[in-house]
Amino acid sequence: MTKTILRALAGETLPTPPIWMMRQAGRYLPEYKATRAQAGDFLSLCYNPELAAEVTLQPIRRYGFDAAILFADILLLPQALGADLWFVTGEGPRLSTITSESDFAALKPVSAIDDTLSPIYETIKILRRELPEETTLIGFAGAPWTVATYMIAGQGTPDQGPAHALKDGNRALFEQLLDRITEGTIEYLSRQIDAGAEVVKLFDSWAGSLKGADFDRYAKEPARIITQELKRRHPGIPVIAFPRQAGEGYIGFHAATGADCVAVDDSVTPEWAAEHVQVSGCVQGNLASSHMVTGGDALVAATRRVVKAFSKGPHIFNLGHGITPDGNPENVQLMIDTVRGS
Repeated sequence: MTKTILRALAGETLPTPPIWMMRQAGRYLPEYKATRAQAGDFLSLCYNPELAAEVTLQPIRRYGFDAAILFADILLLPQALGADLWFVTGEGPRLSTITSESDFAALKPVSAIDDTLSPIYETIKILRRELPEETTLIGFAGAPWTVATYMIAGQGTPDQGPAHALKDGNRALFEQLLDRITEGTIEYLSRQIDAGAEVVKLFDSWAGSLKGADFDRYAKEPARIITQELKRRHPGIPVIAFPRQAGEGYIGFHAATGADCVAVDDSVTPEWAAEHVQVSGCVQGNLASSHMVTGGDALVAATRRVVKAFSKGPHIFNLGHGITPDGNPENVQLMIDTVRGS
């Protein structure tokens, strides 16, 4: 095993942490904007294997990251399950909502998802041919709770209130939906692995809004079910879990889910995460993405702090959340140079 990301995921402490960046293929890059314009719109870009592979490769060519992450979106699975999906310019995604038993009954079975998602698997096949041999290919999906919040509300919300309301008001329907998403996520990620993904990541962007027993039941448990089944089907496949803003919930997440790596956001300090999370296995994170906008000496100091804090265990350097569209490409290079020169 020579790929640095895979070595870190296997528990190895490396002298220089491998590095990639959430949303590394995105709107902060001029070459991405050009390719998206060529595609016509965001969903057309996601479903065009040649162009989706191209934008996945762009940050690898520019920066030499240690991993490429498939260019796609967590809401493609709901679309494959039968939800209407569209994007409003400047506002983000919109979906048809699931708020009643009849809405749920209208969804497609999991067996139908490949009808929609087969172009995504083709993108992965292209990437395995085109990526440098030292670059790890990461596939991904949204975690069930986060995907459910969008399917219930029809869009992103500040507090995930509609999903909490359905969970508390019609628990049976809510759990039926979560189970369908969980089953679909297993199939989707399994197909990604079949196509050539070497690592898969579960993005639970809204995990932090779950508290107490709900966090255990709707963040930890689906992650455990998905991870366990993927490892049964694909022995040795590494899984990264990202229960964003979990706070104290990060503690024990490795053991509870079987994830090989837990990604942490920047609401916790790297020193805290090293003490409480890295003791259980590989950690990914957690430079504040705001540094990609502001740069300068503060970026260098914060990057060195993260590298130092996690230097005694397995670590994959990343941001605490995705780079924002106003990120400066030069600041990304400064971050990489600092990590590799620390």
